[in-house]
Amino acid sequence: MSETADVSSARRSVRRRVLGLSVGLVTIAALGVGACLGWEWSASAGNRATTVAGARSAPVAIVFGTELDGRGTPKPMLANRLDTAVELYRAGKVRALLVSGDGGGNSGDEVTAMTRYLTGRGVPAAKVVADPSGLDSYDTCVRARDVFGVRRALLVTQDFHLPRAVALCRHVGIEADGVGAGCDRCSLQRLWRSRTREVPAAVKAAADAVRNRQPAVVSPRDSALDEAVRS
Repeated sequence: MSETADVSSARRSVRRRVLGLSVGLVTIAALGVGACLGWEWSASAGNRATTVAGARSAPVAIVFGTELDGRGTPKPMLANRLDTAVELYRAGKVRALLVSGDGGGNSGDEVTAMTRYLTGRGVPAAKVVADPSGLDSYDTCVRARDVFGVRRALLVTQDFHLPRAVALCRHVGIEADGVGAGCDRCSLQRLWRSRTREVPAAVKAAADAVRNRQPAVVSPRDSALDEAVRS
C-alpha cells in the first residue's frame, strides 16, 4: 500500500514539474512576442500611419506586394495599396513608385501585376520601378536601400502591416513614413488572417533586424529608380 502511495505521489510530482515548466515556457514565449511587437510599435511611433493628404512629400513611395487572384490580378488588399499609391502620385506627394514583391510567387508575378495595374490607372510607365526580389518586408527595405538607393520614402500598405514595415525600413536607415491603405472589399476572414499573421511576423522581423541579415537575393546597384525620380 505504501509503495503504491509512493508511486502515485511521484507521478503527481512529475506532473506538477511538467505543468510548471510548460507554464514557464509559455510565459517566456509570450514575453518574447510582446517584446517584438513592442519594438515595432516604438520604432515606428510617430511615423506609422497617415493619410494621403497628410503625408509629407518624399521622392518615392514603396508599395509592398501581396498575393494575386486566380487570374493573376491584384486581390482587394493589394488593389487598395496600389490605389493609394496612385493617389500619392497624383497629389504630387511622390515622384516615383517602387513596387516590391515576389516576381515568382505562388499566386503569380506580383510586381508585373502591380505595374500593369498602376499604368492602367494613368501612372506613366517611366515612373514605376519593380523589384521582383522583395520576398518579404525586410528584404523589401534592405533592397530599397542597397539596390535602389532609397533614403527617404513613403510606405504604402494596410494599417496592421505598417508598424512592421516602418520599423524595418527605419532600422535599415530609410527615413520612412507609413501611409495607410484601406481594405475595401476585403473579407473579414482575410483581415483576421492578416492581423493574426502579424504576431509571428513580428518575431521574424525582430530577429532579422537583430541579425541584420542579408536579403535572400543580393543584387548590384540599379539606377532605374534614380532616373524615375529625376524624369
